[in-house]
Amino acid sequence: MNTKTHILALLEGNRGQSISGEYIAERLNISRSAVWKSIKELEKSGYKIKAVTNKGYCLCENNDIISVQGISPYLSTEDSSEKIFVYDSLESTNKTAKEMAISGAKHGTVIIADNQTAGRGRYDRKFFSPPGHGVYMSLIIHPSRMWFETPTLLTIFAAVSVCETIESMTNMKPQVKWVNDIFLEGKKICGILTEAVFDMESGNIQWIVIGIGINFSTPSIDFPDDLQKIAGPVFAYGNPTCTRNQLIAGIINRMVSPDIQRSEKQIIEEYRQRLMMIGKKIKVIGLGEPYEAIALDIDDLGGLIVEKDTGEIISLSAGEISVRENL
Repeated sequence: MNTKTHILALLEGNRGQSISGEYIAERLNISRSAVWKSIKELEKSGYKIKAVTNKGYCLCENNDIISVQGISPYLSTEDSSEKIFVYDSLESTNKTAKEMAISGAKHGTVIIADNQTAGRGRYDRKFFSPPGHGVYMSLIIHPSRMWFETPTLLTIFAAVSVCETIESMTNMKPQVKWVNDIFLEGKKICGILTEAVFDMESGNIQWIVIGIGINFSTPSIDFPDDLQKIAGPVFAYGNPTCTRNQLIAGIINRMVSPDIQRSEKQIIEEYRQRLMMIGKKIKVIGLGEPYEAIALDIDDLGGLIVEKDTGEIISLSAGEISVRENL
């Protein structure tokens, strides 16, 4: 790290508290003048830093610029920060993650962007990814390091992890629309895209990339017209109760921490408790001719059990649904 990032790490590790210029200079073995210059560079980059006479420098609590230094203080394992890569802008975090996976990136590597110029979701739909207001991240998972046997549950595990993280940092209770959308107060706040690469000879999965896009504080009026009635932010009113760095760290801790391991049965049950469409009439699309059904439950593999109008009961492992009015 250069001097500026070292100082940022110190400020982020003591967010809301003043650190004297003398302490910073001694800690980093640099001059007071070098400290002052780096502080000014950070301010030019958008960081809100208070300089108080006889007290030093203080990174304001409401500062919300994504950085490795801002994420690191909240990680449960020290080595996690070595596998985090933050960019101002990318075409797609999943695209970059797949390129890094092919090049041998480690399990638990995380790619984060403040902005995506070509973010996408399922069925290659565009994912609105403006700068300054969202969390756009992708995690690289190696099957040999997974602690459960069914790779198809990774999307469900990611949805539960995001919901749990939001719940732990707010008084909100997100819900899930099968299989990968997270809703809050009737608006979609998060989409999850899971992609895998298989070895053609063995048929085994080489690696999996899980993309998570969260509307953190995106003003509703900023959403494109076709998303105005569908999408919304986590924090629609007032000041956020956490920063994007804290939210990102919470998700990483739940997704890759060796300390948080649950059985597949537990994951399914936690997912089931958050489903928003059970008992409701839905429309199933993406599997031939669209049809209406009633969502009954999910099976042990995360498939959606539905009852068609004909009375036939089936389990969906693919496709997409829209929630209709209650019967």
